[in-house]
Order: sequence, then structure tokens, then C-alpha cells
Amino acid sequence: MHNFTPISALIGGALIGLSAVWMMAMSGRIAGISGILGGAVDIKGRAGDKIWRLSFLLGLIIVPFIMISIRPEFAVSQFKLTGWPLIIAGLFVGIGTQMGSGCTSGHGVCGNARFSARSLVATLTFMAAGILTVFVARYFGLYL
Repeated sequence: MHNFTPISALIGGALIGLSAVWMMAMSGRIAGISGILGGAVDIKGRAGDKIWRLSFLLGLIIVPFIMISIRPEFAVSQFKLTGWPLIIAGLFVGIGTQMGSGCTSGHGVCGNARFSARSLVATLTFMAAGILTVFVARYFGLYL
């Protein structure tokens, strides 16, 4: 972990937390990305509910391109894993968010801030799975 920058990590974490609090205060909704995405693709959902969800998701897609146009060095990827293995990994994350009834943003940021026992267990599970995955990948020299 030789590229750790505590100041930018602190600022980024504070902005994520502030955004989650703002969303809860303004709309009473939790800023969990998997729940927002699930509601956006739900066929039975209300049109007005879909608009804010699609706007939120569009912002997640557009803002990185804006940042890259301002600071091109942000476009450098540090992933050594590409192609099908990366797609499969993404599918596993999607399956995990469905099994865990939420994602790291919903449970880890918002749920823990609300002292949800379910979110604490989910976050501990996310962390344990991540630590185990990195250990196995490094032990077997897979990609890290």
C-alpha cells in the first residue's frame, strides 16, 4: 500500500458521508447504489421515482468523464485484471448485493451510520470477503 494518500482519502470519505446525509435529509432515502439501480430498472416502478434514480445513475457515469477532462491523469487504470475475469467479478458483486440486500454504500456508509445491526453484519461480511479474496489472489499470484 505505497500509494495511500490519507488527505485525499479523508476528503473523499467526508464527501461521500456528506452526500449520504444530504440525500437522507432532502428525500428520506438511503444512498445505496444497488437499491437505486434496482428501482431504476424495476418495470412496475412509478415514473417520478425513476427520474431521480436515473439522474443519480447518469451522474455516476458522467462525472468521471468530466473529471478526466479536467485532470487526464485520473484516467490511468491500475487494474491488472481485464476482460472476462473483470466482467465475472462484477457479476459476483451484483449477486452479492442481491444476497446481502444491499451494497457497500447502502450498508457500509448509510446503514452503519444509522446503527443498523444488519448493516454491521453485512459490512463485516464484505470486509472479510475482500480480505480473503486479496489474500488468496496474492498467495496464488493471480493478479495483485
